[in-house]
Amino acid sequence: MKIKITSDSSCDLSDELLKKHNVSILPIHITLGDKEYKDARELSQEEFYKFLKENSVLPKTSACNSAEALEFFKEQLKSDGGYDALIHFTISSKISSTYQNCVVASQSCDNKVFVVDSLSLSTGVGLQILYCSDLIKQGLSASDVFEKVLARRKDVQAGFVIDKLTYLHKGGRCSGVAKWAAGLLHIKPVIALVDGEMKVVNKIMGKYEKILPKYVEFILKTNPNIDPKYCFITHTPVADGVVDTVRELIKDKFDTIYETNAGCTISTHCGPNTLGILYYKK
Repeated sequence: MKIKITSDSSCDLSDELLKKHNVSILPIHITLGDKEYKDARELSQEEFYKFLKENSVLPKTSACNSAEALEFFKEQLKSDGGYDALIHFTISSKISSTYQNCVVASQSCDNKVFVVDSLSLSTGVGLQILYCSDLIKQGLSASDVFEKVLARRKDVQAGFVIDKLTYLHKGGRCSGVAKWAAGLLHIKPVIALVDGEMKVVNKIMGKYEKILPKYVEFILKTNPNIDPKYCFITHTPVADGVVDTVRELIKDKFDTIYETNAGCTISTHCGPNTLGILYYKK
């Protein structure tokens, strides 16, 4: 059975990993001021952060509609000589309408498109894509791969530490008082996906570079029983040496560690100096 993997642009996989696993991307829409772009195609990281720096209004993200998704699914099914099935990954349905729109589109594809609500974002989606690719290589049917991917969603650890509450405040996700207090006390929130929703799961006090070991310790302690096969260090722009510090702290825990840049979904709400380690639990 010939199976193709596709995803929306929230998965934050590098171009190298997308190519390696033959993953095609359906872009989420990003609006900067009065201009709309297709994420990962028409908008560079430099343009995105230039807008964030110069404007008090946050960029807006919007899901592809069902018509766009249907056109994309039909194109992908016909690509590379044709596929028997697609397995498509979306950002959590509790964050975006992308999943529902893709489900509607899939109903016009003769049961050939399986839509996965990742209940995650960023490389929390990427982890599931790599697992899906491993299953496909084992020769399983699309329905069997789909069920196994769904069953393992609960085992994804996706948590980020952020430097400032500025962007969460701009997006209406925290009060001005909370932002002021966090800045005064150097509190760095840890944001994690819990049942598909973004929640603050810890608050670490200190300067950003100094609290990274505490962040790593918290994540590993609260998410033990690690599957060591692969891990992602995913981040928005950070200072030199930050990623190396985190990599050194986890290098003995994982067989493979990938570094990727966070896309517009994480960047819009969390801003620069956001970093996460993401992995599967056994």
